[in-house]
Amino acid sequence: MNTPQNTNNNQPTPVANPVNAVNPAQTVKSAPRKILLVDDDRFLLDMYAIKFSKSGYEVKTADSTDLALQVIKGGFVPEIVLADVVMPGMDGLEMMAAIQQQKLAPKATLIMLTNQGSSDDIARARKLNVDGYIVKATTVPSEVLKAVESVLITKKPI
Repeated sequence: MNTPQNTNNNQPTPVANPVNAVNPAQTVKSAPRKILLVDDDRFLLDMYAIKFSKSGYEVKTADSTDLALQVIKGGFVPEIVLADVVMPGMDGLEMMAAIQQQKLAPKATLIMLTNQGSSDDIARARKLNVDGYIVKATTVPSEVLKAVESVLITKKPI
């Protein structure tokens, strides 16, 4: 057997058992996923922020599309942007187009969370290659969380 020798006393030098060795990837906690929530309804914004925070996400909120763009331009790089369609000023789909055109978050998963379930709005989202479209009226917060995580797994535009 080839065992490393300790030159001081000719005793074998202990070798770490690879079976019991600690894998550094298992001991390092991964960073939380970053999500930017955009909705002009403060109650809903806070409710979803709490739900995602309690599920381990790093959450930033914006109650306008202008503020959302400022948050991203200010250095927050979201992995997920979850936005309402109907917003004052620039709507949520226009904001998603701006994010794409300005390459503000090129790797972000873009998801609409809205009460607008019309075929026109869904068609607009498809044209923008939005990754997901969730209708608020038919989902509770836990279902929204599951839907977002499902979109992250599949990452196929709607």
